Amino acid sequence: MKRAKQRLPLKPRNPVARSPLLGKGGPHGKSTAAKRRQAQVELLKQTRDPDPEP
Repeated sequence: MKRAKQRLPLKPRNPVARSPLLGKGGPHGKSTAAKRRQAQVELLKQTRDPDPEP
């Protein structure tokens, strides 16, 4: 029966040599247009239904 192959420990990647295309990753979020649209919707809601003053 053959033995399992011995794997070498992984070397850490060189951060200087990484592709700049890989820097686009990260948490997903709202786009600028979506944020702008949401602000516009909130503004329209406030103008349509202002808070009643006591």
